[in-house]
Amino acid sequence: MKHQQPSLKFLGATDTVTGSRYLIDAGGRRLLVDCGLFQGYKRSRERNRGPFPVPPGSIDAVVLTHAHLDHTGYVPALVRDGFGGPVYATDGTTDLCKLLLPDSGHLQEEEARYASHRGSSAHDPAVPLYTAADAVASLNRFKVRGFDDPLDLGGGLEVTFVPAGHILGAAQVHVRFGSDSVHFSGDLGRADDPFMYPPRPLGETGILVTESTYGNRKHSTEDAEKQLGEIINRVAKRGGVIMFAAFAVGRAETLMLYLSRLLRKDAIPRIPVYLNSPMAIDASEMYQRHPEEHRLQREEYTQMYKLAKLTRTVDESKLLNLRGGPMIIISASGMLTGGRILHHVAAYGPDPKNAIVLSGYQAGGTRGATLAAGERELRIYGEDVKVRAEVIQMESLSAHADADGIIAWMKAAAKEPRMTYITHGDPDASDALRIRIKRELGWRARVPEHLESIDIEDPR
Repeated sequence: MKHQQPSLKFLGATDTVTGSRYLIDAGGRRLLVDCGLFQGYKRSRERNRGPFPVPPGSIDAVVLTHAHLDHTGYVPALVRDGFGGPVYATDGTTDLCKLLLPDSGHLQEEEARYASHRGSSAHDPAVPLYTAADAVASLNRFKVRGFDDPLDLGGGLEVTFVPAGHILGAAQVHVRFGSDSVHFSGDLGRADDPFMYPPRPLGETGILVTESTYGNRKHSTEDAEKQLGEIINRVAKRGGVIMFAAFAVGRAETLMLYLSRLLRKDAIPRIPVYLNSPMAIDASEMYQRHPEEHRLQREEYTQMYKLAKLTRTVDESKLLNLRGGPMIIISASGMLTGGRILHHVAAYGPDPKNAIVLSGYQAGGTRGATLAAGERELRIYGEDVKVRAEVIQMESLSAHADADGIIAWMKAAAKEPRMTYITHGDPDASDALRIRIKRELGWRARVPEHLESIDIEDPR
């Protein structure tokens, strides 16, 4: 039964930086904003396995802010379990989901096979959360909408995508019904991102739901390009392998851009560079199809892809583990949760002349967070790997606005929202941003609870 009063329910991203899911009931319609996977700690990941908090068939439409799996990765399961409505997304987000969702299904199947082999699953055989086929089927529900193109969902609900920076296709989502509105920040990009344009400043809204990934931190003022050059020169001089754990969508492109600029200035040695991520290779073609969304001219974009050898096949990837340094490998995943980078870490991590570079935020419970915290032993494919390689976390490569950036984005609003809800952050980050919003802006702000439902007309 749908609520009579307009309500907003927080189905995810309330005590963690993943699992973005927000449910609006208004005008006799039910809208889900984002449909993400919970990642990181096992306690969070187990939420993916529980029944969805409302019957999937009761949802009229899904709207996605951007393509990263913590915002989209549950869509295949939702469709398989009965959701039959449209999934609205921008052109860029739709393009990237065609890569990310089937790959996610493939990884779910691989993990299930591995769990069956080890006997570590409660099911025998282990059951994937969803399959690659489920993911491909879910793509049939996608419908493309442009930025600033209001979408009438019926029942008086209207949705508009607003540019958010961050990655290709990323949007803020503005939901209007009658004279009221709820604005979702999505993941906000940086004003100084070398690749993407900045997010559009916040406009007027009744309720604001904002991310807080870096809510308690400021990005380093160190020049990321210069820092990269120093790392590469240092490790190459000792004949080492530099392994960049990069998010296949977003960070791989930024790394390639910086490397291209450093090489043009002869600021780093001309050692082999391998882009070992089929998804990143495919995503690069999509960025080229949407030049209006990023800062790069076609010539510079072409140049940065000339510097790397593109590694597509598994056999080519395995050969890199026999090659040795000096060389640079850019591979996914960015938080060492899976993918080809794990094989490289297992091969080269034990040697102190090598280096592992973590290129952005590391969610708690991931291998990347373990390394960033100073631990030097990782469990990889059932084996304990001693990591003696140099480990560097470059938060200056993050695609997220930091705390100052989020506050600056909010300050543009002509009128304060009735309430600001802080989500999509670890508890300390969310609470730190809450305090800054109240002290610096004088706005009402709070951190909602998991599965909390609020009355949009009278938020508390």
